[in-house]
Amino acid sequence: MSRVDGRLKVTGQAKYAADHDIDGVVHAVVVDSSVARGRITGIDTRAADALHGVLGVISHLDRPSLAYRDNPGPFPGRRLRVFQDDAVRFMGQPVAVVVATTLETAQHAADLVKVSYAAETPSTDLTRSPAVDGPAPFARPYTRGDAQEALGSADVRMDMTYRLSRNHHNPMETQATIARWDGGRLTVWDKTQHVLGTRNELAAVFGIPQENVRVLSPFVGGAFGNALRTWPHVTIAALAARELGRPVKLALTRRQMYFTVGYRPAYEYKLSLGSTRRGRLTAMTHEMKYETSRYEQFWEANQALGQMLYAVPNVSQHVQTVPLDVSTPMWMRGPGYGSAAFVIETAMDELAHELGIDPIELRLRNEPGEDPSTQQPFSTRRLRECFRVGARAFGWHRRDPRPRSTRDGDWLIGTGVATGCYDVFLGQAEAHARLDADGTAVVQSATHDTGTGTYTSMTQVAADALGLPMRQVTFRLGDSAMPPAPPQGASQTMATVGSAVQDTCDKLRQQAITLAVEDERSPLHGVDADDVVAGGGRLHVKGAPARGETYRRLLARNHRTHLEARGSWAPEENSRFSMYGYAAMFAEVAVDARLGLVRVRRMLGVYDAGRIISPKLAESQAVGGMVGGIGAALLEHTVTDHRDGRIVNANLADYLVPVNADIPDLKAVYLDGEDYKADPIGVKSLGELVQIGVAPALANAVFHATGRRVRNLPITAEALL
Repeated sequence: MSRVDGRLKVTGQAKYAADHDIDGVVHAVVVDSSVARGRITGIDTRAADALHGVLGVISHLDRPSLAYRDNPGPFPGRRLRVFQDDAVRFMGQPVAVVVATTLETAQHAADLVKVSYAAETPSTDLTRSPAVDGPAPFARPYTRGDAQEALGSADVRMDMTYRLSRNHHNPMETQATIARWDGGRLTVWDKTQHVLGTRNELAAVFGIPQENVRVLSPFVGGAFGNALRTWPHVTIAALAARELGRPVKLALTRRQMYFTVGYRPAYEYKLSLGSTRRGRLTAMTHEMKYETSRYEQFWEANQALGQMLYAVPNVSQHVQTVPLDVSTPMWMRGPGYGSAAFVIETAMDELAHELGIDPIELRLRNEPGEDPSTQQPFSTRRLRECFRVGARAFGWHRRDPRPRSTRDGDWLIGTGVATGCYDVFLGQAEAHARLDADGTAVVQSATHDTGTGTYTSMTQVAADALGLPMRQVTFRLGDSAMPPAPPQGASQTMATVGSAVQDTCDKLRQQAITLAVEDERSPLHGVDADDVVAGGGRLHVKGAPARGETYRRLLARNHRTHLEARGSWAPEENSRFSMYGYAAMFAEVAVDARLGLVRVRRMLGVYDAGRIISPKLAESQAVGGMVGGIGAALLEHTVTDHRDGRIVNANLADYLVPVNADIPDLKAVYLDGEDYKADPIGVKSLGELVQIGVAPALANAVFHATGRRVRNLPITAEALL
């Protein structure tokens, strides 16, 4: 199936946050701090105020009244409070906002606002600042067995340090918000991955009931995690709208996206492993530290892979954060898992080379029979099959294992492999469905579509459950007034919302069946309800399609304008299974022997991801994940000038992301199957899984091509010269 919203997007009819045409809207531009730490000593707005069309300048000097009630946020600490004091906590922090009748006037006026500071020397370098233990309970030290003793007695011991650069999400759509007050009620059109989270935060900030806030987000132009929380600009837009009594639009610039809406943090990750000469892992120790802000403690799920991916009897983990004068990081596609996978999977390749064992064979020798961290059986674990299918399709058997053994003119050719893995994260959701007398259905839930295809996949589930053609089903989302759903993050939407849609439409279909079998005028009268099925817009007897009738006839005869149902789904509180999705990633690269330039030649991903609802969307997800992994491995690197905390490549000219010329032959294979232990529709996590494992596969291919092991991301030409 093609995307049901595809035509709207390619014809420009899909309205993103900044596209909504709201009567009387005026424009806001944020003034950012030009220091990373210190105090504001003065704000001169006279030149800005004198511009024709400027409606006002708001800062902490105006003492705006904001309640900032407690509202559980994603990270421990004290969330940034907009314009509530004179403290500067990071470079680019919003310190004022200018509102004007046109965007150009607001931009010019913002440039005229003069802010003076008592600046202090910031600390922004992960490697030169003290670390603290990671936030409880998200970063508990973990041990099983005695890793230090096992390392000391291992036949082979390897100690390695890896460093990963900060990455920024860089979605095509920048963050934007339109806010309008109607008395005490606030309506917000926002780029968000969680309309309910934005609603709750705005209600808490302004001290109003949640039911007085409505958040709308029908289309999101990519996010990758950076729209999973309510950032300061959302509050600023709503504050400006309240103070001026006008609807206000605020759209961040590309540069501002680097300072205030999160990023994947930089890491320093030390890993030691012990092994027998035959490649059986005996011990692993993980010591990791990553950056966070001083006002909040960021965390992400970076420990799971080290605990469950391989059968290692002795494991220890210690996680620390480094508080810096920076804004708070944010989860980015494959959060935690992607960073840990690079380290673990590169280390496995190093061990394979040291032992002279094929990298796939080494991984298979350490396959666990159950989850080593919980002793639970896996709901499914088909990683062996992923490697078998992938090795055959990729031509792995033709590989000469010796580094620098294959050339193509001036290019050194190398192949690499890595495991990808991500947990099956499940939430709870509700949905509502209405079947109208014309035989069409409308289904809705307060979920999101960040480009992943939620509109399409949920329409497929609903149409299948109701036995209707796709064209007769409409799925609606992105409205906080709809039945509740979780954020679109952690790859939970298909399993969670999809299961709620399935439950809702099952209930609606059963209503129609009950109406039919109890209706003396129906061809289905008296039939056992369990023997009635739906298809092609009709209800009919199983095995006897001629005996039945359409929804339209049934509702019309019974003088019903519609039927409706509300359903829900939530996972079991204590699952008996360890649930993950798996991937085998294969990569081939060419490295210029003289210049150190790396070019990706081909990639293949083979996935154990449960039931695939939409193969076309899944293919798109996998290709997008590989592209993102290529960026992380070879290109993306946020550069900070540690003298003043300024990000020096805060633009798409200097922060490099993959473009078409970087992307070669990318293929994805999904194993047939389902995982009904995970959820009623048999799906697993997908959106995160397809990026995890890409960077180490490329790094391992670079080593095979050059014989040079690079333990830092991104892998640059300088590192290979």
